[in-house]
Amino acid sequence: MAVAHQTMPPLRSYRIDPRKAVIAAALCWTGFAVVVWAVQSGHTTLIDKSGLLFWRGPDLHPAGPSKLLEAVRDITALGGTLLRNLFALMAVVALLFLRLRREAALLAASVLLALLVNSGLKVLVGRARPEIVPHLMEAGGNSFPSGHSFGAAVVYISIALAFAPMSPRRRVRLTIISTAIVVSMIIAWSRVWLGVHWPSDVIAGWLGGAGWAFLAAALLDRPARAAAQATASSR
Repeated sequence: MAVAHQTMPPLRSYRIDPRKAVIAAALCWTGFAVVVWAVQSGHTTLIDKSGLLFWRGPDLHPAGPSKLLEAVRDITALGGTLLRNLFALMAVVALLFLRLRREAALLAASVLLALLVNSGLKVLVGRARPEIVPHLMEAGGNSFPSGHSFGAAVVYISIALAFAPMSPRRRVRLTIISTAIVVSMIIAWSRVWLGVHWPSDVIAGWLGGAGWAFLAAALLDRPARAAAQATASSR
């Protein structure tokens, strides 16, 4: 006689400590504020120009084979609106499949509200994109902070914070979160390599995105839990 198997939620032996998340968010937002001050006061001019011209030849194109350019464009696409939101949607669906409604609601709220946060930050400085090197792909809108860097940090770190607690091993949890941080940093770096952002744009973008991911994990935990319970009780 066949026995029907039922999908069970994974063992939860750890939760992201809201206090640690707030500390991480505070550090990131403090760094963001410092970069904003440095940009507006002109203290990043030398670093921005040096960083943008680094590794470029006399024609102002990055050194290396054409395959490298193709690879960097693929990397930067991971931070684009379509792919990062598609990954976020897939992660939400996976969490719902695992009956982790609170984590799914928290991830969805973090990503959706991040769109408003990023739009507000774009208006804050209103900086033009760099014109001292060729743009190796199309990019529009204000340059500061980098939307790719912000969005990639929010989505990939938020996904990591949602799935990492499934493991009872601290090393595994740290590896998952660290991998998301490194991947989002590489995506941010690709924007400078392609010539569409100043280095300070991507630094601020990444700090703001990471700061929001950690802050949302702490502040939206209770609303997400309430939403999950309301959904469960209505069935």
